[in-house]
Amino acid sequence: MFKEKNLSPKQLALLTALLVSSLIALSVFVLIANWKLLLVYFIACFIVIYLLVYQILEFFIYRKIKLIYKLISYTKASKREEAYQKYILPQKGIDDVRVDVELWAAQKVNEIQQLQSNEQFRKEFLQNLSHEIKTPIFAIQGYLELLADGAIEDPTLSKKFIGQAEANVQRLVGLLNDVDVITNLEINKEPILKQHFVIQDLITEVVQNLNVKLLKKNIQFQFKKGSEVPVEVFADKNKIYQVLVNVFSNAVKYGKIDGQITASVYHLEDKKVLIEISDNGIGIEEAHIPRLFERFYRTDDARSREVGGTGLGLAICKHIIEAHGESIHIRSQLNVGTTVGFTLPQQ
Repeated sequence: MFKEKNLSPKQLALLTALLVSSLIALSVFVLIANWKLLLVYFIACFIVIYLLVYQILEFFIYRKIKLIYKLISYTKASKREEAYQKYILPQKGIDDVRVDVELWAAQKVNEIQQLQSNEQFRKEFLQNLSHEIKTPIFAIQGYLELLADGAIEDPTLSKKFIGQAEANVQRLVGLLNDVDVITNLEINKEPILKQHFVIQDLITEVVQNLNVKLLKKNIQFQFKKGSEVPVEVFADKNKIYQVLVNVFSNAVKYGKIDGQITASVYHLEDKKVLIEISDNGIGIEEAHIPRLFERFYRTDDARSREVGGTGLGLAICKHIIEAHGESIHIRSQLNVGTTVGFTLPQQ
């Protein structure tokens, strides 16, 4: 009849009244031994105790429980919610309420921790962005001041300073474009337009477009043996092209002279494909690997600025791949090389 862990106020009042009134009636019967008097005492005690216990539970305990639920919800209850609170919530026992409140409290703690983490991330992002923007702006300002102070009269110096200023303008434009791209990806402003295409063809196109950079360091490119067979994937071709450009650009920047870049394509379960781009360049220390996909994170500021880049390339890659519902990873060993791998669906 009653569920021990799920008693309503009425059920609890009935059970309490039944037990207490029975004990009182039995006590009276032992003293007087009158069945009619026993019945009168039992009925009277049962009614009085039931009403008393029910009122105490309803007005002093379960009203507090309802208030807790209202505070947890943080919203004005609709008619449907009011009906729920009136007819359903009172069925919950104290233990059920305790569990619900503990779950709610744990959820709020997690939300607060997430907000604090996001706030710290926002502060670091703004600090890094400010630093990245100020560097080319100050450089441009310096070259313009030199030109204004008379260097413009010297054709050799003026050409040199104007070229340096232009290079910093291009760096600033590239930085702002990358910030715009990553922001649009984060707010899902750029939709993922999937289509079928052969991943080897796209890799070959990227290599051809970066051929000048490869030739400067005499870096050779090849497909790993067994990866030449065309494999079709189902993804946003333009965005995957951007991922490959960023990955290959890093492989060239941090690659060794007379080095090598290798592309591998593997079939996985669940109709997925793993694409890996490996180089035999300078590699990365293990301590840096977990943070490589963070925006503006650099393993070596001096070397990174020397080879160029905005520090957003890998962050953009991560957003693009995750927007496809897939994953990206990096393996690296110092002075041995780096491998960047990501998965794509085939349909």
